[in-house]
Amino acid sequence: MKIVVIGGTGLIGSKLVAKLGDHGHEALAAAPNTGVNTLTGDGVAEALAGADVVVDVSNSPSFDEQAVLDFFTTSTANLLDAAKAAGVRHYVALSVVGTERLAESPYFRGKIAQERLIRDGGVPYSIVHATQFFEFVKSIADAATVDGEVRLSHAGIRPMAADDVASAVERVALAEPINGVVEVAGPEQWSLDDLVRTGLEFRGDDRPVVADPESRYFGAILEPDTLLPGPEAELAETRFEDWLPANPLPKGR
Repeated sequence: MKIVVIGGTGLIGSKLVAKLGDHGHEALAAAPNTGVNTLTGDGVAEALAGADVVVDVSNSPSFDEQAVLDFFTTSTANLLDAAKAAGVRHYVALSVVGTERLAESPYFRGKIAQERLIRDGGVPYSIVHATQFFEFVKSIADAATVDGEVRLSHAGIRPMAADDVASAVERVALAEPINGVVEVAGPEQWSLDDLVRTGLEFRGDDRPVVADPESRYFGAILEPDTLLPGPEAELAETRFEDWLPANPLPKGR
């Protein structure tokens, strides 16, 4: 089976390409640095020629409000057009648990627009909603730091390892299209501030983490359950406290 992975050189995409290859599939890593640019359309038709499945795990290179919206709408429209022309039988996209509840955020408005295009795009599809990745805990802390304090909501979250996300996306890509959404999440529920506090303390980062109900997550105020999946979510096995010692920060960071 030929599977084209858009964003195939990134965090999730590179893991997904490796897993698909290990399982005997022809997995093509498609990204600007491999000559495939979904925003301009360059190389897209050529990459999708003969593909059975296309998986989009790409992300906007900019979080500027208009740039995010333009990226997700233009890239998705270009991919859908090429997928229809190539006879792709399954379009898979990675998105985020709680997207529909985060419309206050410019980033998530872009994701909402992306999902709408996929639903209406005329190609059989599956959308994977995943919770936040363990790998991004430090980035969340950095973005939420004000005057030396990390200010974060106490909202609930079920974070998961990027490797588990890639495995979930692979399972969906190899199955039949569901023309709907599947949710995947980590095995344990945390509060966002406790999750980040635990990650920073483990790595010797002494920034205090303060629970602040007015703090924003990608521009949105969180309710207690905004980031939590529904009861039917597929739960991964990797626990954050097991993942941490196995994933030290690279030297120099």
